[in-house]
Amino acid sequence: MTDVGYEVDGHVGVITIARPEVHNALRRRTYAELEELVRGTTARCLVITGEGRSFCSGDDVRELMVDRTERPAPRLTPAAGALLTSTVPIVAAVNGAAVGWGMEMALMADFRVAARRARFGELFVKRGLCSDVAGISRLAQLVGREKAAELLFTGDVISAEEAGRIGLVGRVVDDEELLPTALDLARRVAANPPLAVAALKQGLREALDPDWSDLGRWVSTRLGELVETEDHREGVASFLEKREPRYVGR
Repeated sequence: MTDVGYEVDGHVGVITIARPEVHNALRRRTYAELEELVRGTTARCLVITGEGRSFCSGDDVRELMVDRTERPAPRLTPAAGALLTSTVPIVAAVNGAAVGWGMEMALMADFRVAARRARFGELFVKRGLCSDVAGISRLAQLVGREKAAELLFTGDVISAEEAGRIGLVGRVVDDEELLPTALDLARRVAANPPLAVAALKQGLREALDPDWSDLGRWVSTRLGELVETEDHREGVASFLEKREPRYVGR
């Protein structure tokens, strides 16, 4: 049984985060499978979605946050590197909650199609942490610096309608129309010459994106510092205990 499913529809590959019992939370195995599928795909366009009613609820805190025994070397998250440097266009079909790294994953896609029940939130601040690279760069590209700062600094969760209004997503559709709409878009992209599409995607990166490796090292260094704080431990504990947090600034 895998954490991430993969199906092929013509020239379109469909990646499905398949841990619905934990709202598609990501553990180490999930990250590794996602990276492998993105790097290994021969599809001309990818669609990423979640199984069940959630897109992705971010890190599985029981594995990745509470039991963190060693600090990794500063680097870009490998799964993020796969998504951000892929020459294959990616459509995020956001079927439900996309929060924490779930929102990061949606931001790393080239297109975002949201079901009306979708929700979006950069929740890292609520755990005493900073976001990954996409929250710092791509979010501001899409919604502007001030709105990005509001979402990052407050950790507010917004509706699909609000996400559409501020430009975070390109399309908001009825829940049952999500995959058909995302697949239609992916098929139209995949019908074009793949080398030309790949060159255009590379050109957009050259024109708009930061050096992801440098930013990834900065983010992982900050996370390594923040994960040692009392506020981070309190953010995780309050989440697991379902209570209001008490942050102390250290």
